[in-house]
Amino acid sequence: MSKVKYRYNTKSLTYEKVQIAFKDRFKKLLSYLATGTVFAGVTVFIAFTYFNSPKELAQKREITELKLQYDLLNKRMDLASQVLNNLQDRDDNIYRVILEAPPIPNDVRKAGFGGVDRYQDLQGYDNSDLLVETTKKLDIITKQLYIQSKSFDEVAKLAENKKEMLANIPAIQPIATKDLIEIGSGFGWRMHPIFKTMHFHTGVDLVAHEGTPIYASGDGVVEPLASTEDGYGNHVVIDHGYGYESLYGHMSKIIVQPGQKVKRGEVIGYVGSTGLSTGPHLHYEVIKNGERVNPVNFFYHDLTPAEFQQITRAASQPGQSFD
Repeated sequence: MSKVKYRYNTKSLTYEKVQIAFKDRFKKLLSYLATGTVFAGVTVFIAFTYFNSPKELAQKREITELKLQYDLLNKRMDLASQVLNNLQDRDDNIYRVILEAPPIPNDVRKAGFGGVDRYQDLQGYDNSDLLVETTKKLDIITKQLYIQSKSFDEVAKLAENKKEMLANIPAIQPIATKDLIEIGSGFGWRMHPIFKTMHFHTGVDLVAHEGTPIYASGDGVVEPLASTEDGYGNHVVIDHGYGYESLYGHMSKIIVQPGQKVKRGEVIGYVGSTGLSTGPHLHYEVIKNGERVNPVNFFYHDLTPAEFQQITRAASQPGQSFD
């Protein structure tokens, strides 16, 4: 098609060749360019506003997945925190109570972190608050886990010591129930069988035939033999540690030596009537931190509840002591 343009002249009734100036051509070109630019801009705006590119779609999917993972991570941290709180509660109110240890103060368990600039590196981002809160929560859990771990180390050590302590503390009747004739006299004020005066009986008299085996009531070390002039006659004192001692008086024969280590239930001698005694029996005492305590309260290891109640009632009866 020809690019030459003609115009019909009504006056001369002829066609005249149209001559377009360069300036007009340039203006027309600019108008085309402006129209195209506006149209292109509108098209791009609509495309970027209402339609996603493949890269944007991939990024949105990634963001959605990251949000899901963040929510799951927060839930896991919350669950870990709940489990940790449960462990802390059991540690303070069960384990440490049983092991006679003070609980860890709450201000130690829940202590914050020092320094205002601790999380400064996380500032300046669109999601800085989110990053700081998540990191802070993780730091708190980490610190509490460390404190709880140290606490469990201490509890394990206490339990190990408690195991040894429970083995050492006097806990059995030093004369077997099958060999016991009766409880002659218990702990408390009693009439002295020889002097006929009231005195405080510092132990319990276990009546049995002469030669009946006497057993150590707990693990310990035999102390050096003391004088027999105090009325106990042949007697043995065992140091159980932890402030506990046990005394076995009026023995007919002693078969352990001073400094010897003995185990609970080991035979240390035999029933007799030496010293200030009116008949064969064992005078048995438990000493805690230098003070005599009622030995019957320590007959809990090898007796049934019914047997323990029977022993307790018999030991509480008034009457004469055998020594």
